[in-house]
Amino acid sequence: MEGNTETLSATSEPNLLSPPKFRAGNIFFKRFISNPGAVVGVLILLVIVIVAVFVPFLAPHNPDDVDPIKRLRPPFWVTPKGSTDYLLGTDAVGRDILSRIMYGARVSLLIGVISVSLACLLGVTLGLLAGYYGKWVDNLVSRLLEIQLAYPLILFAISITAVLGASLPNLIIVLAIANWPVYTRVVRGQVLSIKEQQYIEAVRSIGCRDYQIIFKHILPNALPSVMVLATLQLATVLILEAGLSFLGLGVEPTIPTWGSMLNEGRNYILTAWWAETFPGLAITLTVLGVNLVGDWLRDVFDPRLRNI
Repeated sequence: MEGNTETLSATSEPNLLSPPKFRAGNIFFKRFISNPGAVVGVLILLVIVIVAVFVPFLAPHNPDDVDPIKRLRPPFWVTPKGSTDYLLGTDAVGRDILSRIMYGARVSLLIGVISVSLACLLGVTLGLLAGYYGKWVDNLVSRLLEIQLAYPLILFAISITAVLGASLPNLIIVLAIANWPVYTRVVRGQVLSIKEQQYIEAVRSIGCRDYQIIFKHILPNALPSVMVLATLQLATVLILEAGLSFLGLGVEPTIPTWGSMLNEGRNYILTAWWAETFPGLAITLTVLGVNLVGDWLRDVFDPRLRNI
């Protein structure tokens, strides 16, 4: 009996040396499912990404096909001129609005992701250097921050456009330069706090080099804040891109973008509301989806907001 009892107790005790697998993934999934906003945001972004990737196969018409005879056709449910050939109607020169919105999703996501990635790379690098080394490095980065923040975005965009012309690469550069200070300030503050921790002193005492301390011990602890910030900044960049395109400071006029569609449809807002409404809804839904996902990531990575 004693042997059986010992065997039973030994088999019933959990193995403390081997934690349960996929626990972090399970918690992450539970937090996702329990957050309706996150589910809605992910679904919105998933649809937009699928449309952007497969738009040549999904778009019903060529976005550049002009047909003056079919100009300002209303959506299909508006009688008597509405037609299922143009589900969301046509613009002032007869181009299909739905197709242009779908192609505009590709352009907007491309500009947003690349510009945010470049701004994040530059801003995080400068924030790590300024926060870790301090002294003249911190002073130099701080002065660059002040110069950048003192220069208005619109004026900077006008200068780039006047010198280099309106193009996709130039717009990406403008948006990347406009947003890197946000990452630098956040990462710098994180580094100033992290580098004073005892484990940083411990790894420094065993002979770890500066680049090892920065990239192996400091950066991983600052990444959650950067990920949340980058997600929220994507929404800001999408709005900035639409605003610059609306003003004619974005990409080439031949490339369909949501901002340029708003600019083209503003003259017909009273007579052809669909030319202005549907591009605006596309911007609104995309920004809403990005913000919902960003709020969810903030709740996941912030220990003060965790419920699990």
